[in-house]
Amino acid sequence: MVVGTILGASIFVQPSVVTSHVPSISGVFLVWATAGVLTLFGSLVSAELASAYPQTGGVYVFLRSAFSPALGFLWGWAMFWSMHSGIVAAIGMVFARYAAFFLPLGDLGIKAVAIAVILGLSAVNYVGVREGSVLQTAFTIGKLLAVAGIIVVGFALGQRLPQHFVPSANPGAAQYGPALIAGLFTFGGWHMVTYAAGETRDPQRTIPQALIWGTLIVTACYVALNAVYLYVLPLDEVARSTRIAADAADALLGRGGGAFMAGLVMFSTLGGLSGIVLSGPRVYFSMARDGQLFRWLGTVHPRFRTPTRAIALQAVWSSVLVATGTYQELLTRVVYTEWIFFAAMAAGLFLLRRRSDYAPRYRVFGFPIVPAVFIVSSLGIVINQILGDPIESAGGLALVLIGWPVYHLWVRRRPVAEDARASH
Repeated sequence: MVVGTILGASIFVQPSVVTSHVPSISGVFLVWATAGVLTLFGSLVSAELASAYPQTGGVYVFLRSAFSPALGFLWGWAMFWSMHSGIVAAIGMVFARYAAFFLPLGDLGIKAVAIAVILGLSAVNYVGVREGSVLQTAFTIGKLLAVAGIIVVGFALGQRLPQHFVPSANPGAAQYGPALIAGLFTFGGWHMVTYAAGETRDPQRTIPQALIWGTLIVTACYVALNAVYLYVLPLDEVARSTRIAADAADALLGRGGGAFMAGLVMFSTLGGLSGIVLSGPRVYFSMARDGQLFRWLGTVHPRFRTPTRAIALQAVWSSVLVATGTYQELLTRVVYTEWIFFAAMAAGLFLLRRRSDYAPRYRVFGFPIVPAVFIVSSLGIVINQILGDPIESAGGLALVLIGWPVYHLWVRRRPVAEDARASH
């Protein structure tokens, strides 16, 4: 699930963004390696917290336990209205746009295909977590085999272009920030496996191993794919490309390469979307069980043993975002706020370690340096976004903060259990 969720469509697009900011062979690899290390640091933090709180809800549970139910509610609020549902909608649209490579789809047809994919994957996860995980596993294995094939074919057929690895001038330090943010965006979703901890066998052992090994596998794939791109195409062409994977495939295989890559992106997108569709409803389910959402969202289907109502609600809202086209604006404004919560999650680790009842099975290697570096990096991403686009950033932050008075109004209407931490 970790590999399948992270390894989506972004790696077939984002390398051009990174290379345009850092037009240097050494700089490109430095950015991707650093993004992988920072993602690993976040995964290590999540691994310890998941081993201490192996409950359905993941980041929501960590924030609720370290700070207060209110902060956990804000995370779930932002997830449902924009961050998570918006990502579901956006990835569904990516799949549909690539499907238009093979089918004559207009704007309405693309939206219809995106909604159909979202509803179809939601239906699979509706009927059982086993079915959803089997589908996720199949997509992940397929994607890894395809990536391995691209790497092997790329280096086998691209040997005529070794001059692309000649040394180049190093970019200025200021250019590394935007490049690193673009790289980290490609690693998005690493934390989502923690959402389903309550349905995972031996979660205190399984979740940490999944986070660590999954992140390492994805980092290796990303570095290798970028090596292929830079081996097959000149550096300036990689930087200019708007469909780097397809351009590399065309260079290797001729005009049929684009069709091959379009099919691979569709397959990869389905795999990533499957994991995202599976994970999100677990947060809303956990919040409902804590009394922070309508109680009916916290029910489990008597036959399928899944949070079917939460799955259905996510599918409906994501489909609405697709139909109205509002998902793109929401994501542009709000997605950076995710890193505020990640910084808070890592800061919560310092607080939790001071409690006598805190007993994780796994502890972060390199504490306190690892979580401290992750906190600084997360806040750096937030500050960079705010300075770069203060108006849009303020709008996104306002949307998240609206959840604060909503939470307190909800508490007055329907009080949260006095000891939410112990309720699980």
